[in-house]
Amino acid sequence: MMIKTHLAIIIFFILLFLPHVSNQLLFIAVALIATALPDIDSGFSTLGRRGIFKILQFFTKHRGIIHSFSFCLLVSVLLALFLPSISLAFFLGYALHLIADSFTQEGITPFWPYSKTSGGIIKTGGRVESSFFLTFVVLDLILFVIMVMQVF
Repeated sequence: MMIKTHLAIIIFFILLFLPHVSNQLLFIAVALIATALPDIDSGFSTLGRRGIFKILQFFTKHRGIIHSFSFCLLVSVLLALFLPSISLAFFLGYALHLIADSFTQEGITPFWPYSKTSGGIIKTGGRVESSFFLTFVVLDLILFVIMVMQVF
């Protein structure tokens, strides 16, 4: 999926979790960054075009280890041990990216190093993905308005 769709999805879940976290700005920042991180293994992604990630792309393939729940869980556990205040936000952003990509035609390898892939019928950048994007943007706006109305 495209980064805009990933962002629309994570914003919805950020808004759902926000009332239940203590450091809201940190939660938002980490979740937004984490949802973009799995695509660092692609030279076509927003982050993947950065020079430092070109080295990583030499050693990994797109939608390989970095696009796996194995990697997501490993990093999340390490964060829970050493930086527990950001572990939930990281897991949420990263895992939702993987879940969304598992519905695309390209799919993901969810439990790397096992080579079995999980894929769906959604074409990246296609009509169905555009529908998901618009649906989540509308849901984001509705949830945001509800939250603002509760404050006043």
